[in-house]
Amino acid sequence: MNTELMEALTILEKEKNISRDVMLDAIENSLLSACKNHFGTAENIKVLMDRETCDYSVYAEKNVVEEVTDPALEISLEEAEAIDSSLQIGDVAQIPVQSKEFGRIATQNAKNLILQKIREEERKVIFDQYFEKEKDIVTGIVQRYVGENISINLGRADAMLTESEQVKGERFRPTERIKLYVVEVKNTPRGPKILVSRTHPELVKRLFEAEVSEVRDGIVEIKSIAREAGSRTKMAVWSNDPNVDPVGACVGMNGDRVNAVVQELRGEKIDIINWDENPALLIENALSPAKVISVMADPEEKIANVIVPDYQLSLAIGKEGQNARLAARLTGYKIDIKSETQAIEAGDLPENYMEQMGLMGEEGYTGDYDDGYDEYSEDAVYDSYDENYDAAYNDYEEDHEEESEEIEFTETDGQ
Repeated sequence: MNTELMEALTILEKEKNISRDVMLDAIENSLLSACKNHFGTAENIKVLMDRETCDYSVYAEKNVVEEVTDPALEISLEEAEAIDSSLQIGDVAQIPVQSKEFGRIATQNAKNLILQKIREEERKVIFDQYFEKEKDIVTGIVQRYVGENISINLGRADAMLTESEQVKGERFRPTERIKLYVVEVKNTPRGPKILVSRTHPELVKRLFEAEVSEVRDGIVEIKSIAREAGSRTKMAVWSNDPNVDPVGACVGMNGDRVNAVVQELRGEKIDIINWDENPALLIENALSPAKVISVMADPEEKIANVIVPDYQLSLAIGKEGQNARLAARLTGYKIDIKSETQAIEAGDLPENYMEQMGLMGEEGYTGDYDDGYDEYSEDAVYDSYDENYDAAYNDYEEDHEEESEEIEFTETDGQ
């Protein structure tokens, strides 16, 4: 039993996760390579290796002839009889080859072949390890800034967080641990090249999967995500169990679950809404926290016209249009938002709403009301008008005190 070789292979298998069989194949190939360098050919060389004991033998098969013309392939009868007295002319003699007799160059080549195989297998193992984590999150340790890029240590491999995949304003300290989304893993001659991101919307989804057991188990599904990294994310969720509230599950007791994700994202705001197959209901939810009077959605053209109270227009659009922009990405609809006053002037308000508001006379509405509203099916139109505007506004102020301080509401110009 070759104890030293077995111990060496066992260490390689444990530390670098390289299979013993792979290394034994590499040793066989290195012995053949050494024989080729030493004898000039390896066509007649046979390597026998016991996979259990790691004992090996090397033989050169030579034809027994009367007169030797090629010493690498032939042997005289006299020499053959010294090895085995039963050999005759025309037989094939197996001549033991002592690897200790190999020259320095042959030995060095065999060593390099084994080392090269070890490096190749190590790169392959690392690639396979991180390829399995593609489209998932990993925890890395910040090493240093390389220009505007950040070198991240992921354990057995390094990744580079490029400037384009960084959240604007985020700064990290060396040795700080951060979570990253693995966008792609490429296999290169120098080892795996791992592309990671802090801006990808899927990072938010994976963080919720790690934090919320219902999402991880498939009870709650994250249907859609729209994100402006570092600022705000909108996420639509759906429950496969009628007894489970998807929004409540993601928020958690006292907001513990969503706060854990927000903390990891360095304070990025997250809006969690209910997903709905009805596009009008989905769009209304997506424009949250703004209240909506009506939504007219065209599923074929992917266009939606939304009417909101005058005092909600700024909130529906959001700062620099962010709320409307994220709602459009989340739903996949092009959303046109109008205030109540603008809709009345354009004649875009539904008849039932105008009747409730006393805008319809005996001969109907005198403005340029578009009868095309009736062309939309009930599934595509949702009237969320609240008859008591004052009560709705008071409810909004109580629920969104901080946001209401930042937004200027005007009921005259609808801006």
